[in-house]
Formats: sequence, C-alpha cells, structure tokens
Amino acid sequence: MQIGDTAKQAGISRQSLQYYLMLGLMEPTEVTSTGRRMFDGKAVERAKLIKKLNESGYPLRAIRELFLEGRF
Repeated sequence: MQIGDTAKQAGISRQSLQYYLMLGLMEPTEVTSTGRRMFDGKAVERAKLIKKLNESGYPLRAIRELFLEGRF
C-alpha cells in the first residue's frame, strides 16, 4: 500500500510517517520503478509501535536506538 494508506491504517499523519522514514525508524517494503514507496502490514504494525512508544514518553531518537539494538 502507498504511504497515505499506511499512515491512515497506523493512525498517524502522512507527515509523521514521512518523518519516521527520514529518521530511519522505518523503511519502505518496496520502491516501485517510478519511485513510489510501498508498505505492507508489518510496516503498519511498526508505525503503530513507534506511535505507542512515543506517546509513552520515549523520544524518537531513543526508539531508533532500541530498534538498532534489536530490542524490538
């Protein structure tokens, strides 16, 4: 699915998802030949987890570090 649909299913804004991508919190599942970023259900779940952690008080940089360390 495209970025807008992914964001909608995750309950975040398109801009938030784009910010997550920019910070390296997420990556597209696929990039089409025309450059469209596509996402799957796992990406939706990851975006939901990022949102939940951030709302719990974790800064996005700390969440990124947790992902890099393999804790999630």
